[in-house]
Amino acid sequence: MYDIVIVGGGIVGLATGLKILHSRPDLKIAILEKENELAKHQTANNSGVIHSGLYYKPGSLKATNCINGYHELIQFCKEEDIPFEITGKVVIATRKDQLHILDTLLERGLQNGLNGTRKISLEELKEYEPYCAGVGAIHVPQTGIVDYLKVALAYGLKIQKMGGEIFTDHKVLKIEQKDSLNHIETSKNSFKAKLIINCAGLYSDKVARLSDHSIDDVKIIPFRGEYYKIKKEREYLVKNLIYPVPDPNFPFLGVHFTRMKKGGVEAGPNAVLAFKREGYKKSQINLAELVETLAWPGFQKVVGKYWKTGFGEFYRSFSKSAFTRALQELIPEITESDLIEGGSGVRAQACDRTGGLLDDFEIRESKFAINILNAPSPAATSSLSIGNTVSEMVLKRFTT
Repeated sequence: MYDIVIVGGGIVGLATGLKILHSRPDLKIAILEKENELAKHQTANNSGVIHSGLYYKPGSLKATNCINGYHELIQFCKEEDIPFEITGKVVIATRKDQLHILDTLLERGLQNGLNGTRKISLEELKEYEPYCAGVGAIHVPQTGIVDYLKVALAYGLKIQKMGGEIFTDHKVLKIEQKDSLNHIETSKNSFKAKLIINCAGLYSDKVARLSDHSIDDVKIIPFRGEYYKIKKEREYLVKNLIYPVPDPNFPFLGVHFTRMKKGGVEAGPNAVLAFKREGYKKSQINLAELVETLAWPGFQKVVGKYWKTGFGEFYRSFSKSAFTRALQELIPEITESDLIEGGSGVRAQACDRTGGLLDDFEIRESKFAINILNAPSPAATSSLSIGNTVSEMVLKRFTT
């Protein structure tokens, strides 16, 4: 019998368990992870950027948790000797019609407390990134890089030292409420818990519906982001992080350049529909999951709204030359031969019935569960702050 069972052993689930145990070490907590190791999906397959909070609407959950989480993450890395760097980044307008969006980003960043974020001249841009081109730029000094898998595994070790239990290879199959308890069946065992916290990422909507059938207004749409790596001898083209001005009509940041803390430079990602929730390759298809996505009324509306942008993303997915042309808007000297195939990640993006791709984090409470239904980027940066947010909800239920 447990006080709390957390479903999902990614960085958000682990941070949540850690924060609850910090506040209430007396609570009995178990974390259930369906894979044979922790943090295998979104956590291990992202670009490793420590996000500053530049893009998010002031006062939103994303803005608040990203900014608070940023400071907590850096402190945690220092305490646990996890390597990280605060590198700064540039955001570049490549066309004059993007300059007003750049101004909006700068204003939003300053509202979110990013002191030192500023417009820079094209001469200054060359000092930060000598091979970049553009018509305008801002510099964000707070952005950094880290290996989030190392962070997540450190969370897990601390949880176990504090008495929390972690079960891998435990896929949740069924949840029932009886006698004021959650009865949870997994692929290996059964558990009882007073409260479930759903941090299941790409399957968060399905896990939510196991415990609360009334949650039928959102569905996770998996978007695959594909990366190239820059050949070692051409890595000098990128000093740190280079981003384009994002398309305000599409909730992704566009292809960009990222120096990785674990070594190398990545270019990407694009954003294409994955044909499987954990479909990291074009060839990976789960017909049932794909049909489910295509049949979702909200996704059909998304296609209607974003079909032109989506077509361009798919084209870049299959055309290395098109991908290269997108990168050349930022670094004209980059060539197709400079790029070698890299990895990919899948973003769990919640979509409502009306075609809205949820922009903010989405956390819902019910009698028996707390469901984190939307936690895409910057969830890794925000993880400890999200953990605090959920921990506060938990503490109201477990008053001593």
